[in-house]
Amino acid sequence: QVQLVESGGGLVQPGGSLRLSCAASGRLFSSNIIDWYRQAPGKSRELVASITSRFSTNYADSVKGRFTISRDNAKNTVYLQMNSLSPGETDVDYCDSRPDVYWGQGTQVTVST
Repeated sequence: QVQLVESGGGLVQPGGSLRLSCAASGRLFSSNIIDWYRQAPGKSRELVASITSRFSTNYADSVKGRFTISRDNAKNTVYLQMNSLSPGETDVDYCDSRPDVYWGQGTQVTVST
């Protein structure tokens, strides 16, 4: 059974914005930290942001001030608002859960003219 589903990726111009969504099962959402990771071509997967059930957040230095992670309890969904995107941030974005570890299948983000 699919536990996490990412959506919201697509093509965006440099300097543009996207909002990604990570829809989780109710059990997973209520009891787990949700992370966003990204993986650019030829690169390792990088932790971007995290949010706890108490709405505490953490960000990678590279995205601090540009990205915002949030969660909507009613929708069992975590969001990642990404602003001022650069071509180097063309990647696949994934969400996962902790300590019950599940991964979504990812959503493609392409930053290009």
